[in-house]
Amino acid sequence: MVFSASTNTPAPPPEARSTQTNRLFWRWWRKQSPGQQDRYATLGPLVSVLLFLAAIIAAFWYIRNEEIEREQESVKRDTEVVQQQIRLRLIENQEQLMRLAREISVKSINPQQFMQQAGDFARARPEIISVSWVQADASIKAISPSLSLPLDPAPSLDMDTFGSHPDMFAPLQDTKEPKNAFKLARERNQPVYSRPYANQMAAKVIQVHIPLIDRYGFMGNLVTEYSLESLMRYLVPREVASRHAMSLVQVNGDLLTSTVGAGNESSAKPTFVHDVVVTPVGNGLMLRGMGFRTSSNLVGNTLFWMVVALSALTVWTLLGMLRHMRRRSQIQKTLVQETNFRRAMENSMLTGMRTIDLDGRITYVNPAFCAMTGFSEDELIGCVPPYPYWPKDRLDEFNRMFQQELLGRSPMGGIEVLMQRRDASQFDARMYVSPLIDDQGNQTGWMTSVTNITEAKRVRDQLTAAHERFTTVLEGLDAAVSVVSVKRGDLLFANRSYRLWFGANPDAHTQLTGGAMTADPQPVCDESVDDFGGLPTQELTNAGSETREIFMDSVQKWFDVRARYVQWTDGNLAQMLIATDINDRRQSEEVAARQAEKAQFTSRLITMGEMASTVAHELNQPLAAIANYCSGMISRVQSGQIDNESLIGALEKTGRQAQRAGQIIHRIRQFVKRSEPQRQPSRVRDITDAVLELAVFEMKRRRVTLNTTVANRLPTLMADPILIEQVLLNLLKNAAEAIDSGQMPQSRRIIDLRVQQRKLEDQSAVVEFSVSDGGPGINEDVLKRLFEAFHSTKAEGLGIGLSLCRSIIESHQGRIKAENIYNGETVTGCRFTFTLPIDSGDVGDFTDTTTDPSNELLAGTP
Repeated sequence: MVFSASTNTPAPPPEARSTQTNRLFWRWWRKQSPGQQDRYATLGPLVSVLLFLAAIIAAFWYIRNEEIEREQESVKRDTEVVQQQIRLRLIENQEQLMRLAREISVKSINPQQFMQQAGDFARARPEIISVSWVQADASIKAISPSLSLPLDPAPSLDMDTFGSHPDMFAPLQDTKEPKNAFKLARERNQPVYSRPYANQMAAKVIQVHIPLIDRYGFMGNLVTEYSLESLMRYLVPREVASRHAMSLVQVNGDLLTSTVGAGNESSAKPTFVHDVVVTPVGNGLMLRGMGFRTSSNLVGNTLFWMVVALSALTVWTLLGMLRHMRRRSQIQKTLVQETNFRRAMENSMLTGMRTIDLDGRITYVNPAFCAMTGFSEDELIGCVPPYPYWPKDRLDEFNRMFQQELLGRSPMGGIEVLMQRRDASQFDARMYVSPLIDDQGNQTGWMTSVTNITEAKRVRDQLTAAHERFTTVLEGLDAAVSVVSVKRGDLLFANRSYRLWFGANPDAHTQLTGGAMTADPQPVCDESVDDFGGLPTQELTNAGSETREIFMDSVQKWFDVRARYVQWTDGNLAQMLIATDINDRRQSEEVAARQAEKAQFTSRLITMGEMASTVAHELNQPLAAIANYCSGMISRVQSGQIDNESLIGALEKTGRQAQRAGQIIHRIRQFVKRSEPQRQPSRVRDITDAVLELAVFEMKRRRVTLNTTVANRLPTLMADPILIEQVLLNLLKNAAEAIDSGQMPQSRRIIDLRVQQRKLEDQSAVVEFSVSDGGPGINEDVLKRLFEAFHSTKAEGLGIGLSLCRSIIESHQGRIKAENIYNGETVTGCRFTFTLPIDSGDVGDFTDTTTDPSNELLAGTP
């Protein structure tokens, strides 16, 4: 059934409408004069012919325009397809490169592994020229060129060419585009694409810079170079390239590369051009699709087309009527779909919708409103105030709000109300009211949206309570907490301890931070920078806190100060400070230092006490020799059997033996003498020689061979030589005792002392002392607690020797460790190693030189 457009009454059938139209036409015709009827009869055929000609011309014009529009749509569609192909490929490559960059940042791969992974990555992607690992100082640490070259048919590259010209693939060339991209990636800490430029091979390329970030900050970029020609060659589908020409151009129109070769370029001007931005590159790189107009085959015999038009006129009329009916049916179907879609959208909303007329009667509610209140649509439609969802104890309040709503005085930010469900439970809601306007511009009522904010209000109350608890905790801290604005220097927050010690004075904050907040950095033109503070907000707030110890004269206290930059609630940069009273800790540290000094002295006395019998034996030898020489000379002098030359020789031997005994006593005295720890420039050779003079006695007594290897030209150490000698002597004595107590055979009664210079994993230079023995080794469980105080593996040990050794080495910023020596799964000894740092300006030679056999201590000889 067909309905009238203006009313809802059924329209008359087509036959009735046609009869009515004919009746009206003939009534009008009879009213015309005969002359007018003749003129109309004459003009009728002419008008018909003109209409037919116009129809033919319109048909030609329409068909041609359809072809042009189809071609334009085809160019646009193909251009967007190519853009999507390039975009997906670049994003996929970028994700792979970011994954490789993360592995470099956490130092899980070395340059060789990087070159292998980068080579595999580049070989699978012919559009990539090279992948480079560039350090923070713009130097190249590793580079992996692609083996898919040449990029251009002209030059041919091989690995010999790359070897003779290594800078051919240098990522940061003498052009500004890669340098600018390197700088932007460093500043933004995110991937950056360079502008297109020509590299040293005259190829048009772009670069993507992936920043390498570790816990210390920026450490370089991962730079990948793309060939624009290869991007077009491998990423433009063949069917697209066969239909339309695709090219990469700059924003100013300069051509970079195209799918049409230099020899095949057509001089014809493109009819259709469609430009899109190449993402994620940007930087003025555009993808241009071009289409060329083709000749039309529609031009034919005009008379033929006129006959066809005359023949098809009737069919066209019928088809037009059919098309009109179908269009109307489609419009009705579309209207039904739109209505259903709107209804489904309203049903899926969590926000309740309610409509009232100007009298306050409810005319519409959506399912969300019904579910929110618990009332059905039938129960709500037609209701007038008081509504059933109004709480019974707040009717007066709701009536006042309702009157304000009818007067259009509801606040724009909404109203928080308490609504009641059908089961008498209540919930918090926020209502927004807006006028309902019809198609004539007249207001017909009010539309109200209702949102359940019970959960949001609960979270807000919890946040408020948490803030109060947090403030209570800060007020109860024994440490002083303060926040000062970088922009104005005002004290934004101070807890009770800060106010107790310093009052409300921000100058104490500045004194505690050492005035670091008053620095005058270089201006940074960026939106992430606080305009007044002049400091980069993002970088400073991401930085860790600084720790320092400072003495405040105003309160006569030592404080451990931690300060960092934060973004305050108003968005401006501020500095937060936490100052902890460490007076008691400092006093404890001073007492501990004095105790450690006493323990070190005591350890040396214990060591010499344990070696007393050996030292006494060694002193007995020169003293006995002196006594023998003296008695022999007395006897020969009394008998008159000695001349002056023999007497002088005997006296010289006696003097040498006395000097030997004196050196032994002097070395023992220097070792056990109590003095303040004093770091001074010390030669490694002097330290080892002094230790060997004392250790030789213990080695001989226990029949242990001591082999010593000391590298030449070792740098001078800033250390306390007596303490280092104490550590080295303790390790040698422990090694000899382990061999002797384990009753090792003579082949394993050997101790190796090696001193050499080497570099740690962080490239810092150290001098390494290593003591290896052929003893029975140490149990793995004991190794974990070996350096703990009062833990000993000897029955008569005190457990303070190795603990003091660790304290001495760590006080020199060194490290000490112990490990077993294995031959397969068999323990063949133990090795103690400690390192001492070297000043960066004093680096020695790495050449090791084994001491002469005369310097080896062979304890096996009697």
